Amino acid sequence: MTTPHVEIAPSILSADFARLGEHISIVESGGADLIHVDVMDGHFVPNITIGPLIVKACRKITDLRLDCHLMISDPDRFIESFAKAGANMITVHPEAVAHLHRTVSAIRALGVSPGCALNPGTPISVLEEILPFIDHVLIMSVNPGFWGQKFIGTCLDKVRRLKAMISDRGLNVRIEIDGGIGLENVGEVVSAGAEMLVAGSAIFDAPDPAAAVGHLRQAALAPFTV
Repeated sequence: MTTPHVEIAPSILSADFARLGEHISIVESGGADLIHVDVMDGHFVPNITIGPLIVKACRKITDLRLDCHLMISDPDRFIESFAKAGANMITVHPEAVAHLHRTVSAIRALGVSPGCALNPGTPISVLEEILPFIDHVLIMSVNPGFWGQKFIGTCLDKVRRLKAMISDRGLNVRIEIDGGIGLENVGEVVSAGAEMLVAGSAIFDAPDPAAAVGHLRQAALAPFTV
C-alpha cells in the first residue's frame, strides 16, 4: 500500500484572532503544510468572517501557502483582491458562479492555484467538465457556514468516487476535505482518498496546537504504517 502525501491545513477560523500571528507561527512550528482561510460573506453562507486584509496580514508572517476558500456569492468580484493579498490557492463553489471555466481560468491567470468546493448536497458530477482545469477539489464534510459541526460520514463515499474519477481520467487533481476532521476519523478520510486535511478546532482547541498538527498527521497515516 502506497503511503499518500498528506498535508495538514489548520483553519484559522478556529484560531484566536487576538493572537493570530502567534497561532500561525505555532502551527507552522508544528509542521503545518498550509494555512486554510475560510472566507464567508453572510449571503452564500450564514456567517461573515474575513477578507483580503487578513490574508495580506497572514502573508507578512508566514511563507506557508495560503489556501483561501471563498464561501461567497459572485466570487469573481474578489478573486484579484485575494490574489494580490497573497493567496496561493483560491477555491470557489460552482453554485456561486455563472461561468465556472472563466472563473478558474481567471484565478490561474493571476498565478494562483484554482480549485472547486462541493457542499455535502452537491454531486461530483458538476466537476465533469471543469476537472481538467483545476488543481484541487475541496469536499465539504459539513454544511458550510458554521464551525465545530459534526462530520457527515456519507462524504467518505463521495471522496472515493471522486478519487476514482480523477484516476480514471489520468488527472493530477488533489482532494481536500474540510469539516469535522479529527483524530477519530482522519485515517478513514485519507484511506478514502483525501490528501489535504483542513482542521480547525481539532488543532486550535487542543492544549498544544503544534503537537496537534503532528498527532493529526500520525493518525492520518496510521492505516498505511501497519
